[in-house]
Amino acid sequence: MLEKTTRMNYLYDFYHSLLTPKQQSYMSLYYLDDFSLGEIAEEYDVSRQAVYDNIKRTEAMLEEYEEKLLLFHKFQERSKLLRNVKELLNEDDPSKQAMLEAVAELENLD
Repeated sequence: MLEKTTRMNYLYDFYHSLLTPKQQSYMSLYYLDDFSLGEIAEEYDVSRQAVYDNIKRTEAMLEEYEEKLLLFHKFQERSKLLRNVKELLNEDDPSKQAMLEAVAELENLD
């Protein structure tokens, strides 16, 4: 569950501007502020089921956006490559070839 929450938080960060204000609010309350479905339903004077359905549809939309745009995937790859570059730079005698390869991989992400 924690892994899903973390993923949804990242996807929300990347794609929240593509959501409606209501979707943004529900997702923000549920994932960022840790509100329960009941608390969100009470806040908006709707049923728990309505909140649940909206959140599930929004999660599916975020996954579709990621499938097409790959912003989160590229972010993860870029982070991994930057960690590798830092490790190379911490070596006593970093290989110039290894550094060039890492830079080339970073360039290929975009």
